[in-house]
Amino acid sequence: MPTPPLPAAVLWDMDGTLVDTEPDWMAAEIALLGRFGRPWTHAQALTLVGSGLQDAARVLQDNGAELDVPTIVDTLTDSVLDRLRERVPWRPGALELLAEVRDAGVPTALVTMSIRRMAETVARAIPFPAFDLVVSGSDVAHPKPHPDPYQRAAAGLGVDIRASVAIEDSAPGLASAVAAGAAAIGVPATVPLAEGDAWTLWPTLRGRTLGDLAAVTARTAARA
Repeated sequence: MPTPPLPAAVLWDMDGTLVDTEPDWMAAEIALLGRFGRPWTHAQALTLVGSGLQDAARVLQDNGAELDVPTIVDTLTDSVLDRLRERVPWRPGALELLAEVRDAGVPTALVTMSIRRMAETVARAIPFPAFDLVVSGSDVAHPKPHPDPYQRAAAGLGVDIRASVAIEDSAPGLASAVAAGAAAIGVPATVPLAEGDAWTLWPTLRGRTLGDLAAVTARTAARA
């Protein structure tokens, strides 16, 4: 069997995919609502995983956060950044796979609904130049699950989204990647992911290679 071509680009989600920050976001939400004497359960926090921060802020407003949306976004982001200054919890296998992709010269983008200062902080913490482009929640009109973030990433890189692969940890992220036309790989972290014909599920990135990414991209293109 011939070796599949390399992906046109590898597009990375951040929270839960590259860094294990979803528990930090949940803790920040609980602390924020606690300031107003309002409860926020782990189960409620799980419903926001993968959402755009502005959308999440509006949900928190509905549950008792007496702040405007920008202030909620900044408060949550500051809390998570404080934790990242103590340690950066890389997801298993993520940096190793990212380094292999970079060494092969395949274009990469970070596609996250965190705001730009958060995205750039994580990108700078990687011990090598990791991304050609960062698309953050500050840059898009429509957050995941809308296809806009991944479409913007492919356009910014100048690549065909249909020949590219996205790596995600959430249902909204997978929906965004698939709607944009990318091959999509789900690697669950905090929230389980359902099996689906439109994406590939891997339990972890540990041990995965660029060849594995190429195979998924080729299989997805063949089904299209």
